[in-house]
Amino acid sequence: MALAGTTAAAATLPLALAAPAQAAPSVCHSGARVICVDKDNQRLTLFENGESVFSMAVRFGSEDTPTRNGTFRIFNKEAKHISRIAHVPMPYALFFSGGQAIHYSANFAKQGYNGSSLGCVNTRNLSETKQLFDIAQIGDVVYVYGSIPNYSAYDPRAYD
Repeated sequence: MALAGTTAAAATLPLALAAPAQAAPSVCHSGARVICVDKDNQRLTLFENGESVFSMAVRFGSEDTPTRNGTFRIFNKEAKHISRIAHVPMPYALFFSGGQAIHYSANFAKQGYNGSSLGCVNTRNLSETKQLFDIAQIGDVVYVYGSIPNYSAYDPRAYD
């Protein structure tokens, strides 16, 4: 059963991935499909036609390798990318700014917030990341905003 205002693919996402209740910036509601990445709350939320479809926990780069803020577009999708810098897999990579991508991170899945990326937006659930990869299209907007979180202040269990 499709949720109102969502695509058939988006409607198959688990109900546990409901978007957060807080208001998102207006840019998140401004297009057919927008992926909003909130550094303050460590959440990625997919919006379609202005409505939140689902949300997932994410982590970011450190102060030394920050994830860039701004409005970007997905310019490349690679299901089986290998990082040229860290030489590690980046499954279901959605590239949006240079080498920065949204992708699954086995390290994030294992270590939680005890670490950071080299600037990418890391996800920790492989099946959720694949679902996002399948829905997202080249040209979709990615909006990254907020500050670099102080990971030591967060309880990782609150973001599962």
